Amino acid sequence: MSARFFSPLGSDVVKAIFLVCLADGLVGISYGSLAVAGGFPLWVPLMLSLLVLAGASEFLFIAIVGGGGSPFAAAAAGLLVNARHLPFGIAVKDLVGSKGMSWLGCHIMNDESVVFGISQPTHEKRKKAYWLCGAGIALFWPVSVIAGAYIGQFIPDIKAIGLDAVFPAILLALIFPALRSRRTRIPASCGALISVAAVPFVPAGMPVLFSLLGLLTWRNRK
Repeated sequence: MSARFFSPLGSDVVKAIFLVCLADGLVGISYGSLAVAGGFPLWVPLMLSLLVLAGASEFLFIAIVGGGGSPFAAAAAGLLVNARHLPFGIAVKDLVGSKGMSWLGCHIMNDESVVFGISQPTHEKRKKAYWLCGAGIALFWPVSVIAGAYIGQFIPDIKAIGLDAVFPAILLALIFPALRSRRTRIPASCGALISVAAVPFVPAGMPVLFSLLGLLTWRNRK
């Protein structure tokens, strides 16, 4: 995919996508380090990063199996966490491509690519943003997992240096400008409160679905 193909997106969107991919890469370093420190051979987190490409499910898998749980239970938990991809798939059904390309388009679907995809003003820009972000993360994630596995040999507890906090910090920095608008700030704040309130009662990865209820607070307003 050439730079010319993505040029209509504008430098600000491309820069934001790059920062998100970089932040995902830092999380991947944390994941690779934790997996190796937990006794997994490198091929396990690497294959998961290539074939699953879903960070929450991958973290959950190594946590359950590393704690003595069944790989089948870990896989089932991962499917539950990724249940949010069902509404995601409906939202981006016209962005994933057709025929053979749709398989790849669905594989690179994640929270970030969906957000960048649906937030663009035209269909052309939505599709290009979706693919740029999805493909970028699909590249950054496995490479960072390998780097994390190597780093983990020297720093068993990657959380000690705070890399696990980089991803949410960058996301907050990206959304702050949008929160200046009252139309965005009220639904976002309500969605965040609903999501936090749901955390004790639903499995990991599900609260984000409940945050969508925040959109109802502005449904009928002008």
